Amino acid sequence: MKKYQIAIYIRLSKEDNKIKEESNSVTMQRILLHRFVAEKFSDYDLLEFCDDGYTGTNFERPGMQNMLEKIRDSQIDCIVVKDFSRFARDYIELGSYLEQIFPFMGVRFISINDNYDSKNYQGSIADIDVNFKNLLYDLYSKDLSQKIRSSLAVRKEKGQYVSANSPFGYEKAPEGRHALIIAEDEAEVVRRIFSLTVEGYTSIEIARLFNEMSVKTPIEFKIEKGRTSRKPKGERFLWNSSTICQILRNEIYIGNVVQKKYTKDFVGGKNHLNPREEWMVTYNHHEPIIDKEVFDKVQEGRGLKRKPQYHPTHPLIGKLVCGCCKRNLCYRRGLNPYFNCHNRYSNMLENCVDKVNAMFVEQYILFMMQDKLSADGELEKLREEAVLRVDKEIKELKEKRWLLEGSIQKLKQQKFESYQNYASGKTDSFQSDDIMLKSAEKDLADLNESLQKMEAAYIKMECDREALSIGNEFAVLSQEMLDHYIEKIVVYDEQHIEICWKEKVGVE
Repeated sequence: MKKYQIAIYIRLSKEDNKIKEESNSVTMQRILLHRFVAEKFSDYDLLEFCDDGYTGTNFERPGMQNMLEKIRDSQIDCIVVKDFSRFARDYIELGSYLEQIFPFMGVRFISINDNYDSKNYQGSIADIDVNFKNLLYDLYSKDLSQKIRSSLAVRKEKGQYVSANSPFGYEKAPEGRHALIIAEDEAEVVRRIFSLTVEGYTSIEIARLFNEMSVKTPIEFKIEKGRTSRKPKGERFLWNSSTICQILRNEIYIGNVVQKKYTKDFVGGKNHLNPREEWMVTYNHHEPIIDKEVFDKVQEGRGLKRKPQYHPTHPLIGKLVCGCCKRNLCYRRGLNPYFNCHNRYSNMLENCVDKVNAMFVEQYILFMMQDKLSADGELEKLREEAVLRVDKEIKELKEKRWLLEGSIQKLKQQKFESYQNYASGKTDSFQSDDIMLKSAEKDLADLNESLQKMEAAYIKMECDREALSIGNEFAVLSQEMLDHYIEKIVVYDEQHIEICWKEKVGVE
């Protein structure tokens, strides 16, 4: 008899906790699944995957992703769950796995409470009862999510604090989970941050000082109190300027609760920041840690925020890792863009990466990938992407030129109208923004020069396929190529770069 490699999957969502279904608890699911496997199979190896506190409406769950990865590596023959809703509540996704993905990969799927075993449906579609149950689970999940969102909205209208996690410096009150009380050990750190800021320290200087003095980070306080379990990427957790800035601008520390800052389009979707006027602020909700006068003074000293600008993300962001502290390298834009490690400056770690030229790293990785791409028949795809990229940039430059020409025309029209009003005596002075006009005209000239260069390159690529060689300036790394071949890239300096290839690619 075949020895099965069996995976049992357990999931408990926040919704399950709220409606108090004891049968869905992690403990009860584990007992049921272990008992079933022991009775059903005689020769097997057992793996357990668990997601505690995750919704079933999408597959972005660590336990689920780990299990699917092992399935792709052919390490699992059979999956056992309590019912379909533990695996997924999305009717379409669940149907795809049951009827297409798992049969193709030779994985048997068993749902105990639904009396379903894919072994009984080999070569046929699951009966209408199974499909109907899947649809009910999907509808139930959407209905439950809507009810919970409505319930949370009512609580927010009443000014209650509804987040599952308490903010740094506070903890949930024993008499009510919607009330906050000061956690004095954490609050002392918050007070020091505001005090140092008033004295003139920058967020970077405060982070550096706290790291030198080994002040515990917010995550370390949570670990110490048993609220979470995490491991640092490097040797230890470190303060950084962004954490300091988040604390300095949070109104929670003056006793206010700000809610409805974000809107989620759908269950499992991304959050979108709402306009300030749509935020719901409950004043004097709890005891403040910081006086309002101090908070207002800090906000004034921090100055006005600049208007955010769009910058295209670099494909290597998130792939490059510092060889010293194992932190992701930061991308610095400019005339000569480069990568460096934030810890070298914020925490004075001298062995962290100082500066590596972005274009050098790109070309190095392109050369290293050439053999692999050629062997896998992907090199031509890279070349085609270069042509598409140049064509896209040409279209974007033309659109920018059209907008810039419109702005220049508008400035010239304003100048003409201002002169007419002055000449006719309607105004006492002639106002003309010549500086802005000259700047716009210079930008237009630079843009036209770039456009000519790109168009010449595109013509050359279309006529000469060799122009798309790896070393060409228009051959670029795509996000898809990086994700397909490379796990991470450990950088020590420009002479010492270690590429960690994904296992399925291998390194010669």
